[in-house]
Amino acid sequence: MSYLQQTIKAVIRPGNDSGYVAECLEIAVVTQGRTLDETVKHLQEATALHLEGEHLAAFGLREKPTLVLTMELDPVHAEAS
Repeated sequence: MSYLQQTIKAVIRPGNDSGYVAECLEIAVVTQGRTLDETVKHLQEATALHLEGEHLAAFGLREKPTLVLTMELDPVHAEAS
């Protein structure tokens, strides 16, 4: 019997010009938004639409998986005073 995941992992990064980009690691979902809240909302919607009507086990997922988000940020260095 194969192991089915309960979570879908996604990464949110700053966009090239502005806003944010979110990308799922296990399934082919990428979306964007102007704010973090908007990006997360779009990610939830895009993921739900991508999986709608699909047999989740074919994606290695259990029923009603959850999203686990990681955010990548550029480091900020303190300035000497």
